[in-house]
Amino acid sequence: MTDTGVDAQSTQTHDPAELEQFRGELAGYCYRMLGSTFEAEDAVQDTMVRAWKNLDRFEGRSALRSWLYRIATNVCLDMLNGSQRRARPMDMGPASSADSPLGDPLPEVAWLQPMPDAHVLPEDGDPAELAIERETIRLAFVTALQHLPPKQRAVLILQEVLKWKASEVAELLETSVASVNSALQRARASLEQKGVVESDPFEPMDDEQQALLARYVDAFQSYDMDSLTALLHEDATWSMPPFELWLQTHEDIVKWCEGPGIGCKDSRLIPTVANGSPAFGQYKPNEDGDGWVPWSLQVVEISDGRIVGLNFFLDTENLFPMFGLPERVDE
Repeated sequence: MTDTGVDAQSTQTHDPAELEQFRGELAGYCYRMLGSTFEAEDAVQDTMVRAWKNLDRFEGRSALRSWLYRIATNVCLDMLNGSQRRARPMDMGPASSADSPLGDPLPEVAWLQPMPDAHVLPEDGDPAELAIERETIRLAFVTALQHLPPKQRAVLILQEVLKWKASEVAELLETSVASVNSALQRARASLEQKGVVESDPFEPMDDEQQALLARYVDAFQSYDMDSLTALLHEDATWSMPPFELWLQTHEDIVKWCEGPGIGCKDSRLIPTVANGSPAFGQYKPNEDGDGWVPWSLQVVEISDGRIVGLNFFLDTENLFPMFGLPERVDE
């Protein structure tokens, strides 16, 4: 699909700068559709370029925002045509033991990627709306979306997340309201079947969460396995994209940390936020003994006051600049 939804005649003019105010929310939409931080950035840029080129022909019968979403939807549908869905290690098979071989890394296109909150959430948004938006960029939710056919994915995001009316979605997708309602029902049923695991909403000013995270940082940086496992839910997961291996039991997590993962000992953590969740840039000791160097972006999932997921994304070369994390840490 390449239709941009551009009207043929011009009745009003728009300043190209007007387009930029929508970049953040479009990035969030494209990220939910694609599951890739970098593909979402490319999709938004492609959307902007198409809009810039055709802005003088935009008739304005529909709102500028709706027109941009129509372009972005078509860009995403084009990008999803024939591509495999992105996933997390937990979607690829059962948990491994700490004695299992790490295996070869899978290509970048296989993995769901983390997204900086700052790229997709407004700084001064309505608290209630921000809570919904954070909830719908969580790793578990975006992963579940990847199981839906692309058009069902678009319908669910537009209606359930962005609160568009069925008639507005039907107009955008050039289909009927009945078709949109049917797609939404199927999408809801699929998500329910997947059983998306809920996590606590991340509130940076929540004293209880901050205390939990402070204890996590102390435990990880001191490599105190007893303190670390005391913070974990009994079914907590530990994953390391781009590797397919993932762990679940306390025993295996500790064996991994003290065995193949011993290089993480004496790491340093710098806080950030990803996917509506607390996150950290992890830096391992430099082999030459001079400071610490990037190792992973950790995204921490919390539920009922315990850590239920530790996700270590190892593509630091691309992720750290996007999250504004430094190239190294010194004393």
